[in-house]
Amino acid sequence: MKQRTKVKANIFKALGHPTRLWIVEQLADGEKCVCEFVEAADVDFSTISKHLSVLRNVGIVDMEKRGKQIFYHLTIPCLLNSLNCIDTLLNNQIQKQIALMD
Repeated sequence: MKQRTKVKANIFKALGHPTRLWIVEQLADGEKCVCEFVEAADVDFSTISKHLSVLRNVGIVDMEKRGKQIFYHLTIPCLLNSLNCIDTLLNNQIQKQIALMD
């Protein structure tokens, strides 16, 4: 197996947690401070930090420190296109289920 394929698999693995997917979707609107994630998700700081670290380690997000606050942003906004594609798939599946009920 090629090394490039293994790296891609690690990126998908990083996206394989609901909280990390949520973080990526939140960053669609632009950069956010860690405190914004903590408040919106109602989870502790260390949990969010661990998830952000996983995303950062594979290159999906990067950070910028400003004073005492750390802001995160997507390094590859095109990732959102893939998530939109998955949303389309989910909507199609829902429509098929609804059609079966009729």
